[in-house]
Amino acid sequence: MQISTKFTIAIHILAAVEYFGKEEKVTSDFLASSIGSNPVIIRNLMSDLRNAGLIEIKRGPGGIAITRPLDQITFLDVYEAVEKNKDDLFHFHENTNPLCPVGKNIHSALYGKLQDVQKDFEESLKKHKLSDVVADLHREIHSSSR
Repeated sequence: MQISTKFTIAIHILAAVEYFGKEEKVTSDFLASSIGSNPVIIRNLMSDLRNAGLIEIKRGPGGIAITRPLDQITFLDVYEAVEKNKDDLFHFHENTNPLCPVGKNIHSALYGKLQDVQKDFEESLKKHKLSDVVADLHREIHSSSR
C-alpha cells in the first residue's frame, strides 16, 4: 500500500496557506516554490481541495483561503479530497491460477481482512487534524530560528 504524494502535498498547501495567507497573497506559483513542484500539479490539487470545500480560490488579488477552522479539518478530509483510488487501498493481483487452491481462494480469504485494515486506517486519519500540523510547524519554525 502506498498513498500518493498528493496527500502530503495537499497538507503542505493547507499549512502554507494558513502560515502565509494573512501576510501575503498565496498563489499556485508561490505554493509550487515552497513545495518544489510544478504549478500545474498544485493547481490540480487546489481544485480538488476547492471541490471538497476545504479552500476557496479568489481570482485576481484574492488568493486562497481555508474555509473552516483548522481543528475541523481532519487528515481524512484531505485524503478524501485528493486521493483518487481511495475506495480500495489494497489492490489484488490479477490472473491467479484457478487450479491452485491458494490462487483460487486468496481473494476471498483476504478481502474482509483488508477492508478492516482500510477502515482502521480511515478511523486513524480522522484523529489527526490540520491544526496539529500547523501548531507543530510553528514550533519547528520557532525552534529552528533560534
